[in-house]
Amino acid sequence: MPTTQDIVQKLWNLCNILKDDGVTYQAYVTELTFLLFLKMAQETGIQNTLPKKYRWADLEKKNEAEMLTYYRGLLLHLGTESKDKRVLAIFANASTSIRHPRHLRELVTQIDAIDWFEAREEGTLSDLYEGLLEKNASETKSGAGQYFTPRPLIDSMVAVVKPQPGEIIQDPAAGTLGFIVAADRYIKKNTDGLSQLKAAEQEFQIRKAYQAVELVLDTHRHALMNAMLHGIQSPVHLGDTLGSVGEHLPKANVVLTNPPFGTKKGGGLPTRTDFTYQTSNKQFCFLQHIYRGLLAGGRAAVVMPDNVLFEENTGAEIRADLMDKCDLHTILRLPTGIFYAQGVKTNVLFFTRGKTDHGHTKLVWVYDLRSNMPNFGKRTPLTREHFKPFVNAYGTDPLGKGKRTDEGETGRFRCYPREFIKERGENLDISWLKDDDATNQEDLPTPKVAVASVLKKLRVAVAEIQALEKDLAHP
Repeated sequence: MPTTQDIVQKLWNLCNILKDDGVTYQAYVTELTFLLFLKMAQETGIQNTLPKKYRWADLEKKNEAEMLTYYRGLLLHLGTESKDKRVLAIFANASTSIRHPRHLRELVTQIDAIDWFEAREEGTLSDLYEGLLEKNASETKSGAGQYFTPRPLIDSMVAVVKPQPGEIIQDPAAGTLGFIVAADRYIKKNTDGLSQLKAAEQEFQIRKAYQAVELVLDTHRHALMNAMLHGIQSPVHLGDTLGSVGEHLPKANVVLTNPPFGTKKGGGLPTRTDFTYQTSNKQFCFLQHIYRGLLAGGRAAVVMPDNVLFEENTGAEIRADLMDKCDLHTILRLPTGIFYAQGVKTNVLFFTRGKTDHGHTKLVWVYDLRSNMPNFGKRTPLTREHFKPFVNAYGTDPLGKGKRTDEGETGRFRCYPREFIKERGENLDISWLKDDDATNQEDLPTPKVAVASVLKKLRVAVAEIQALEKDLAHP
């Protein structure tokens, strides 16, 4: 029986057909998404959401000479005439880069040849699509500044935050919907597929529990398809969280997210009117959105780069505001190399919104999962096992109030009082373990990748300096 990974690899191999037609890796999954949506709609019984005569069977029966013309018309029709709003959004402004009818015929034939019955038996078709998205991220290093969050990290964050039925769960930088899907999977697992909930509670989970925003059109398509395959009908907004869309999102019980890094395009400020601290730095803008958008007692787990922990001036003010309004109880220092951009150093910030605006952070626990860890990559994949010690140390309380042990200077888990952090100028970049030079070096970046990483950092730094210069010129 083929595994999900086997089928994902078969689908990924179809990129060779598209490459022959001039389709880039970056456009590959979007191109394949349209065809897979039609096929999976047939296999899952949801093709009644599609207009008649614009379904997989209609495409499949066309001969090679007429197939490409028909397919172009199908994409236009589904993106303009569909009665289902999700289908309209998935196919909005859809077009194909395929130029040769024989390549489309070969794609349709190869997709149809997959044993879809076995695929359903091995796992859900939604898992298959998620696997394809992950494969695209790991193989192409694509994303134009968007970071694919590894599933072991997502699942570990969800495991400690423990989203519950009836809570509003938000991802303001949704990407392909990985965090929302993981939260939904966690809740369904703990409610026997929602069957333990009352009818009204089930309706809430399906239609209202999740709030997601994604800025990039093609990524939004993937998020919508992922949602449909998982039976999630909550809104997935297309728009900018740092603009009016984010300003009008309902407050959340839980936020799980990995916001984009860097500065706002063009070095400009966000168009939000409700931010106390104005900055072009995206991660600080998202951080403000998150802790301001939590309900009292709401909790968040947020991936942030190292500079959020130590940047001075506005950065220090935002951290102080965060620690006033929230209990920033845990920081997880992540290993390097787990995102596609080599050398990017990241952390997960766990915090709980207080009922007032002052004095909520008393102790900050820091878990160092970075020092003396392998350089993760293809030859050393990141797994849930790597996060188990952290999950155990975090404890069973999602608010970080469970029993914890300071492991001292030789351990990975340590505790620091608020006063200590204040004396450091609100600097949260705390480390104490010495990195062993013998750490596994097998996945170090090539010189070409290392140079590209340095150039990217320099461009970000220049953009930030230019934004600062602009702010000073127009106070």
